[in-house]
Amino acid sequence: SKLLVKAIVYVSFSSYLITELNAFSPCRSVGGSMKNDLMSRTIYRRLAAREICSFDESDFALPTGEWPYTDGDLNRLDNSNDSDFYDSPRFVTHIDDNAIESLTEFYRQEIDEVVKRKNGGKVDILDLCSSWISHLPQDRSDTYGMVAGVGMNEEELAANKQLFVHYRQDINVNPSLSQFADESFDLVCNVVSVDYLTNPKEVFEETYRVLRPGGAALISFSNRCFASKAVAMWLQADDIGRLTIVGSYYHYSAKWSQIQALDIKRPPVDVPKRPSFQDMFSNPSKGFAWASTAAAVAKTNSGDPMFVVKGVK
Repeated sequence: SKLLVKAIVYVSFSSYLITELNAFSPCRSVGGSMKNDLMSRTIYRRLAAREICSFDESDFALPTGEWPYTDGDLNRLDNSNDSDFYDSPRFVTHIDDNAIESLTEFYRQEIDEVVKRKNGGKVDILDLCSSWISHLPQDRSDTYGMVAGVGMNEEELAANKQLFVHYRQDINVNPSLSQFADESFDLVCNVVSVDYLTNPKEVFEETYRVLRPGGAALISFSNRCFASKAVAMWLQADDIGRLTIVGSYYHYSAKWSQIQALDIKRPPVDVPKRPSFQDMFSNPSKGFAWASTAAAVAKTNSGDPMFVVKGVK
């Protein structure tokens, strides 16, 4: 039976609580003492990616290669053929604009790190569960080597101008990425689709295989999904539970050198100071300008969360 253990829970502005989850041991928080956490908050809020926690072998109940999940955990409300569900193209985005911009900025930083590590070499990227847009930064296109996509809908994939090559493939039916040689990519991305995987161990094993040493898998998700196609344990978990599920996929699939849970949503924008009543009375335009700006800031600061679990080979 699964062990009942605990994981560190990240709450907004980098505070931490404890919750209980199955199949995991305590996850290490970023901060040390509470004093250090408080001192670090300002720094974390200015980073594009704020570390929630990192995972190592001691955080999980079973060793790498084992598998703690049952068919029930990975069952779905709709187990019909995914090819039918994705047969018609959906030229829409599944996260809001702020989340997309946060993801693109995160990719920009990851790509710059790869370029630096390769001494200016090109970056080869695999976009798993790809669609008509990959959210890669356009201003880094000169650094791209091969950008390949694997997805479900041919029309969507053909419309993705960032892909050099694409493959229509249902990785829930065939998780093999045999079209790619070992150590072919520097980055493997998967955007808001990990919740639909019914063979996650095999997919993560293949992800590890096609990555070069030092390469990274970037598995991102928000709080939206097609509930009928998401696996049962995903629907039953909160954001922290989902981060830990993805972390466990890494752990049980291969010996990753590093696994990190990240909050990549852009730091909140400060609300402008409201004019005094006297100022607004003497100049009503100041009040209207403040109200309009404050509403725009509130919209920017709200919206979809955006998380990444990053694994380094």
